[in-house]
Amino acid sequence: MPHRKILTPLTWPVLSFAVAILLGSLALRWPGFWEEGHTVSWLDALFLSTSAVCVTGLSPLDIGTTFNAGGLGVILALIQLGGLGITTYTSLIFVLWRNRVPFTDRLAVSQALLNNHDFDLRAFLRHAAGLVLGVELIVAIILHIHDPVAFGPFSALFHAVSAFCNAGFSLFPDNLISFKGDAVVNAVIGISIVLGGIGFVVLRELIHVVVQRLRGRPARLSRYSRLVIRTSLWLIFGGGALIWLVEFQRGGAVHPGGTGLTLIISSLFQSVSARTAGFNSVDLSHLADASLLILTGLMFVGGSPGSCAGGIKTTTFRVLLGYMISQIRGGRQIVLGQRAVAPDSIARALNLFFFTSLTICISVLLLSVTENGITAWGEQTATPLLEILFETVSALGTVGLSAGLTPHLTPPGKVIIILNMFIGRVGLITLLAALQSLRSSRNYEYPSVYVPIG
Repeated sequence: MPHRKILTPLTWPVLSFAVAILLGSLALRWPGFWEEGHTVSWLDALFLSTSAVCVTGLSPLDIGTTFNAGGLGVILALIQLGGLGITTYTSLIFVLWRNRVPFTDRLAVSQALLNNHDFDLRAFLRHAAGLVLGVELIVAIILHIHDPVAFGPFSALFHAVSAFCNAGFSLFPDNLISFKGDAVVNAVIGISIVLGGIGFVVLRELIHVVVQRLRGRPARLSRYSRLVIRTSLWLIFGGGALIWLVEFQRGGAVHPGGTGLTLIISSLFQSVSARTAGFNSVDLSHLADASLLILTGLMFVGGSPGSCAGGIKTTTFRVLLGYMISQIRGGRQIVLGQRAVAPDSIARALNLFFFTSLTICISVLLLSVTENGITAWGEQTATPLLEILFETVSALGTVGLSAGLTPHLTPPGKVIIILNMFIGRVGLITLLAALQSLRSSRNYEYPSVYVPIG
């Protein structure tokens, strides 16, 4: 196969992430980055590197005690690299050093971030980089001022980057459980998660509208931005309300989310975090099964296109919801914001839902084998199916939330989760398109036939 055919605009994002993960694994395996008395295996280094680059947050180790400042710096760099996207960084280098971007790189970034070919890449990259770094710096400063002991300069910066990039890595052994009732920490990190999950385009447009209105000039968000923001708010507050209702009604049980105002804060924060951030302010292993199922649904949806988030995306969820409503009503079109959704978009949404669901089913089946003592690797212990499902959706949605299974994964189980994190970050549609671009096109079609359905 010709070399030039492998490095296509569609395969470039996949290869870029793979190379970054491998280089990160090599760096994390260097003993100079470990704390004294700790070791990191090759598989754990690969797991951590994949989780950082794919901004997931799952970790088989306590990174705060396993790595020294240098190792944590490597993880921070991998998170930032994955948050902006490898193709974004490489194209930004081309802009700064060569003052131009080749068409292939422009197309790759366009397809990876916006699914659009008509935009000013140079302005987009500069605005994206400036916006990301600016928000992260503001969040770090607020965290440091609020609690300079827990959030020292490096800790504040680490958690700010991890929040905006929707990574969910924390330097604290209990993640953010110690700050369960801290309204400032929950609000600052929660808002940062939302800003990182709505997409660069929406965030840039939102800032533009706010600035214009402050200047007394009329400005309005586009239909796409309104759709993303409206859907995100419904998922956040709806998910938070359901979690609060389930945990509040647990009569006689110890509430891991606390009581009163603390339960409201923790429920809302977990609803936000489940949108692919991975921070947890409560011990998820003590939540009710119903709450875990609600979080699983939120993780499945994820954030919005062109963001640091994973999942099938809010727009896909809204199209699928519109499709179901249209089928029930017998309508011929899906109408969102007084505009009909194009048939190609409907087909892509259905394909993404189908392939994502299929990937989850296969992964759950394999993990049920590897994590229940059926193979020689696993112990003779029964891992609840809900924990396996939760872990799988969390990995594929690049969320990073765990009900306690990650540290106990067998080597084959870690490989399965690694693959899910990689697939979730690159994107199933992008991965399928990359594989399709490597094969020769067929210049003929078979005759069609009608098959009875239902």
